[in-house]
Amino acid sequence: MEKFFTNEMTLLKALAIMLVVSGHLEFSLLGIFPPYSFQIALFFFISGCLFKDKYLDDVTQFVKKRVKSLLVPYYLYTVFYLVVTIVIAKLTGKFWGMPVTLKNYILTPFLNGHELDLSCPLWFVTQLFMTLMVFLFLLRQLRNFNKYIILCVFVILGISAIFLSKVLPLTPVLLLVVRTMFSLLFVYLGYFYTHYIKDRHDIFTVKWFGAVIVLQAVLWLFNTDYDPVQGIGLSYILVWAQFNTPFIVPVLTSVTGIWASLFAVKIFYPYLKDVKFLQDMGNVTYHIMANHLFVMYLITAFFMYLNGVPMTERANHDIYWIYDPVKTTYLYFVLTMVITTYTGVGLRKLKSYILSHIAS
Repeated sequence: MEKFFTNEMTLLKALAIMLVVSGHLEFSLLGIFPPYSFQIALFFFISGCLFKDKYLDDVTQFVKKRVKSLLVPYYLYTVFYLVVTIVIAKLTGKFWGMPVTLKNYILTPFLNGHELDLSCPLWFVTQLFMTLMVFLFLLRQLRNFNKYIILCVFVILGISAIFLSKVLPLTPVLLLVVRTMFSLLFVYLGYFYTHYIKDRHDIFTVKWFGAVIVLQAVLWLFNTDYDPVQGIGLSYILVWAQFNTPFIVPVLTSVTGIWASLFAVKIFYPYLKDVKFLQDMGNVTYHIMANHLFVMYLITAFFMYLNGVPMTERANHDIYWIYDPVKTTYLYFVLTMVITTYTGVGLRKLKSYILSHIAS
């Protein structure tokens, strides 16, 4: 059963990272469940699903593991992309990042993670680290209370985060507080799902499907943007705490999107469980998150070269710009997923090789 759950979570992570990449290409993989409305919440949810109770009594081990798995590779990627950014600046005349200072490359990762454009999706990593540290502390304090009281505490935190973002000036520190409060809710929902729902209640029946579809259809009334060129509706931008809908809508659309993702994995798991590419993808989501904008950047450079467009033109657009999106979006998506997945697999093998030789 544990192996089945792990494999299921691996496929869920694969779906989650595909939602992130497709979101950056401005199309939805799940129809009326726009990716900008839940994909980051889905990653926090997965982290909650995988949280082990043993760490409630072994804080030191938990912190060590999270530093090793989240922060160490973050700073290694920062060094790599700083070098890449300097090289690109020589070619395009534009430095794709913040000025090189100790503050920007040590403190900024914990404030917004946008010190370098090419690796800016990794803002999620430092935010996840901080969220998990706070989650561990809160759960240690609350674990003797009834599970529904604990759930209410995290729901209040999540909704209050949206309220704060609307009524107070978003200073860098408040931005961090708001993101943490909001993400804590979904870490606990993942924890709650694995501990109290997964093996006790079937929430993937036809009735549940109908109820979620109806709810999402109602939420769609809050859509304000129907133009794919400008973005997709029901979206919120967690990194900048931009919630443009009423307080409860971002929470509900996150929950419906997470349910739809779980449902999709439940339906397709028997057919996809042995697809090695998807298992590999789910195991290297960190590397895909880190590298997909750079791969898109290189694909754009290739298209520009084929069409005789000077590289300096690239500097006139933001980091998410792709060449001729009407024709190329889906090719970008496929190439990016393949290249970043196998890059991640290669890096994991290289790490194992180096560690084995150090040990010997």
